[in-house]
Amino acid sequence: MKELTTDHISQQFNLELETLRQHFLTMGGVVENQVSDSVQALLDSDGSLAEDVKDKDATVNQLDGLIDEECTRILARRQPAASDLRLIMSISKAVGELERMGDEAKKIASLTIALIEEGESPRGYVEINRIGQMVSSMVHDSLDAYARLDLDAAIKVAKRDRNVDMEYKTAIRSLVTYMMEDPRSITRVLNVIWVLRSLERIGDYARHICQHLVYMIKGVDVRHIPISEIDSEVK
Repeated sequence: MKELTTDHISQQFNLELETLRQHFLTMGGVVENQVSDSVQALLDSDGSLAEDVKDKDATVNQLDGLIDEECTRILARRQPAASDLRLIMSISKAVGELERMGDEAKKIASLTIALIEEGESPRGYVEINRIGQMVSSMVHDSLDAYARLDLDAAIKVAKRDRNVDMEYKTAIRSLVTYMMEDPRSITRVLNVIWVLRSLERIGDYARHICQHLVYMIKGVDVRHIPISEIDSEVK
């Protein structure tokens, strides 16, 4: 992994920072699997896989608590400054994004079980497959950018959220039209809409992770800067 921080006199401090990064990436791996598995469970009508996604929520919450404790302990004991402080604060915020991703994946798993029980594949699965692939790729690539501290990759991933938003809006318009034409489908299609909404939010959280990484590397808060203007702000 590329190093953001310089070596410290205290090897223990180096170890604490590296452990923090590794725990963050471990949590990211669990959440990444949750997201991809939740979509696959729905497309395959696989209730067992959906239950596995829900069960992983406990692991995500445990890692969330562990990383929070580590960040608090390092801040209290080491009083870090400059890039070290940005690293800790960035990971602390990015962990929150991962935890929210996991919650959305859990929602998708619960909706999958409900759709399986209804016994009929409703409209919208093609859209779920397409947007699910886009979002899963964003999650993977945002974590990969974090692991490599790759600024250019982070910016590229953040920009891809616009494509997810456009696909989401198009899918919602199509599904609302379908419900108006066939009121009997409302319950089923609403569940599909909630799945799409969760996927759209996961895309937002992946973008946020990339924005936190930009802050870690460059010290520039780009959360409220239009995506199209990030390049000029950090380069």
